[in-house]
Amino acid sequence: MNWYVGTMGFAYEQWRNGVFYPAGMPQQQLLGYYSERFNAVEMDSTFYATPTADAVQRWRQVTPPQFQIAPKVPRHITHELRLHQAAEAFAHFIETMRLLGSNLGPIVLQFPPDFSFAEVGAFVEFLPQLPKDLRFAVEFRHLSWYRPETAVLLSQHRLCWVAADYIHMPKKLHRTTDFLYLRFIGPHGQFANKDRELVDKTADLQAWYAQIQPHLKEVMAVYAFFNNDYAGYSPATCNKFRQIVGLGGEEIRSLVQGHLF
Repeated sequence: MNWYVGTMGFAYEQWRNGVFYPAGMPQQQLLGYYSERFNAVEMDSTFYATPTADAVQRWRQVTPPQFQIAPKVPRHITHELRLHQAAEAFAHFIETMRLLGSNLGPIVLQFPPDFSFAEVGAFVEFLPQLPKDLRFAVEFRHLSWYRPETAVLLSQHRLCWVAADYIHMPKKLHRTTDFLYLRFIGPHGQFANKDRELVDKTADLQAWYAQIQPHLKEVMAVYAFFNNDYAGYSPATCNKFRQIVGLGGEEIRSLVQGHLF
């Protein structure tokens, strides 16, 4: 059983100049530096557009073979088209992501807050487009999905039901396949600064780990990703979670004097 723990995105401006990245580090070196400290990243940039093949190949070149990149399906497919007539765009996205090779982790389908269970038909019709040899994690943000039928549907198709620590959503873990995927998000934009932890989330992280533990013998991997909006500075919160689950590892501290987590 493997743990893959990292942050949502990696190229934040406020992490530069000695906060997480050494001062003056060029943009093209950031991911490689990050991959020396964490073994996974949720690639948030793919949510905004399918990257070029050259960009994806560079990600693979600068990261270790065991490093996992979990890309998000572009919002054009999930939010704008709402899965309708999305076959061509989705096929292009998948073809591009396959260039990651062994670095390709679960692919995340994040749906908008108004995508309710009333649109389950569109979701079911879209499912045959998901390649069977790849792993997918699905995040619903409408409470109508929290029903037994959703777990049955995802289990039948070996899709992971994303557990999200996010405003009004239930803090509940549902195991629907052979891996778990957790997203620690928090209210968007609640922190102006993203260079140090501003909220102690230890108790919440311990509660999540208590939910995870009964499933550890039944899964091949656990993926957990942290947003800056969760506690203020996701590298430090990510490191705290690693310690809680027993992974240990070097403490992630700001390189700038005077910043405390």
